[in-house]
Amino acid sequence: MKMSEGVEWALHTCLNLSWVTDGRAIRATTLAAFYELPPAYLNKQLQALARAGIVTSTSGPRGGFRLARRPEEITLLDVVVAIEGTEEAFRCSEILRQGPGGQPDVDYRQTCVISQAMRRAELSWRRELAAQSLADIKATVEHRFPAAPGQTRNRFTALRG
Repeated sequence: MKMSEGVEWALHTCLNLSWVTDGRAIRATTLAAFYELPPAYLNKQLQALARAGIVTSTSGPRGGFRLARRPEEITLLDVVVAIEGTEEAFRCSEILRQGPGGQPDVDYRQTCVISQAMRRAELSWRRELAAQSLADIKATVEHRFPAAPGQTRNRFTALRG
């Protein structure tokens, strides 16, 4: 399975927003400049996160984005689904129907051993993502890189300036 780079961008952006402790909104251009990303493309990801209720968007001179929920309430799966959608990674096209002994009235998505194995694997992957919150990632980063929150806030201030 290949996810778009928008998932990576969205996850890092959410993590960075989790370190904005004063409740202010951060403009999309500032968020994009943080990693030198294309602002228009990052803004599309931010809008998808807003539609999913992960971030909120405020317009105006003090506008921008902030987390809509506490990091403990945002899973990695929430972000992946917001960016990539809910469609399954493996799509069984039921090629067994056209093979030897294929029957038109059988739902091969349910009976095909390959389809079942792929669905189990995807379910495991989704469970793992659902079991990890943004708070878990934040805690790990803060443990490994204690200066990251302060550096992030300082960079946001410098980019606004």
